[in-house]
Amino acid sequence: MKTGNQVVADLPWKWGVQGKIFIIGGLGYMFDAWDVALNGFLTPLLAKEFSLSVGEKGLVATANLIGMAVGAVVWGTIADRLGRRRAFSLTLLVFALFSVLGALSPNYEVFLAFRFLAGFGLGGCIPVDYALVGEFSPSRLRGKILSAMDVWWPVGATLCGVVATLLEPADGNWRWMLTVMILPALLLFWVRRGIPESPIYLAKTGREEEARAVIDDLVARTGAPAEPYTIAPPPKATAGRARGLRAAYEQLRLVWSFNPRITSVAWLLFVAVMTVYYVALTWMPTILKDEGYSDVAAFAKTTLMTAVGIVGVLLSAWLVEVVGRKWVIGISAPISAAALIAFAASLHVQTAALVWLGIFGFLIQLAVPVLYAYVSELYPTKIRASGFGWASSVSRAVTGFIPYIFGSLLKPALGLTWTFTLLTGVTIAVVLWMAVGAPETKGRELDEAEADVESGADEPLPVGAT
Repeated sequence: MKTGNQVVADLPWKWGVQGKIFIIGGLGYMFDAWDVALNGFLTPLLAKEFSLSVGEKGLVATANLIGMAVGAVVWGTIADRLGRRRAFSLTLLVFALFSVLGALSPNYEVFLAFRFLAGFGLGGCIPVDYALVGEFSPSRLRGKILSAMDVWWPVGATLCGVVATLLEPADGNWRWMLTVMILPALLLFWVRRGIPESPIYLAKTGREEEARAVIDDLVARTGAPAEPYTIAPPPKATAGRARGLRAAYEQLRLVWSFNPRITSVAWLLFVAVMTVYYVALTWMPTILKDEGYSDVAAFAKTTLMTAVGIVGVLLSAWLVEVVGRKWVIGISAPISAAALIAFAASLHVQTAALVWLGIFGFLIQLAVPVLYAYVSELYPTKIRASGFGWASSVSRAVTGFIPYIFGSLLKPALGLTWTFTLLTGVTIAVVLWMAVGAPETKGRELDEAEADVESGADEPLPVGAT
């Protein structure tokens, strides 16, 4: 007899059922992209209004990304402890509130504080959304669905670029850029209230009656034949539930005790790949302005970089099930970083630089969506949101300081070309560790990794193995 989890995993895909969750979850992810991309457009505008130094310009993105790092841990823990649905709704509400306050900031210091708090709210979107969408997805399509989730990222970043380019000539332009996100974010918060709780989460936490209600509803709405199934009792708790910081620490301990090798791969992949992307996204308008482009031209060319990424995401959703997660990441991540070297080397030849910028935008969006799908599949249900959240949080914490380090230390000391060369070398080293340190997850059930570890079969599979 099947388990409830297997019934959900074997359901046919219906756009009116799982597709609705994919779209609503993806729209939250779109706001994450919009907010991160906005840092790059805000930086030169705030520098002009508040007469910022190079280091202070770097802190515009740093405050927001560090807030996201804290939020990824806190909201990932909430999602694993209190439920995906509750965290799924609240993240955007917190983001919208502090974005409004950020648009009203009277000075640079207050602006940084509100950007941190807005980032804290939005930082939970990625780990919570990926956990929820993955747990509703049919297993045979899960890799494609989770990879396709990332199409919302270049869409969000591109919309941000279009809005920023249109608003740049307006008085108080940076305030309007923050304000324009608020109404759709609040609307999405209201829509999210109708999303059901993950039946896999409900089953794992002993809420069998609720789990059966959701599963039976999914079976009926997808037109799948009804069949009997079992729901395994949850593991017995050995102690009272931890709360607050103690709960976050407990989830961190579980993430590392599950499999240290896998967790090290997840963290290093997130740090390396997202550092490359965030450096480009945060500093590209300023780099282009330093080369003599106007604000509008610099914004438009950065927007082109993100728009090309939409094609990369669509291709990644196909490749991920054809060649596997590890091959896509292992090839596209280092080559995308190398494209930035070529961009920097040809920066004075505008056409060539623009071509390399487009190549980077395409290749990085082959790597990022597969990275998110891969890491979310490496962990079992009980720590999936926390495992993903901690990896995302570590990358946000590291990359949060990168805008400051890049502008005030690396670029002045090494120059643009050698800085990108250093990032490329780090990326190559990390994907080589992935090749030997973690298994391929193509075709595996969501909790197969947990079963392998419990049975002692935790040796990584060869690259490309299923």
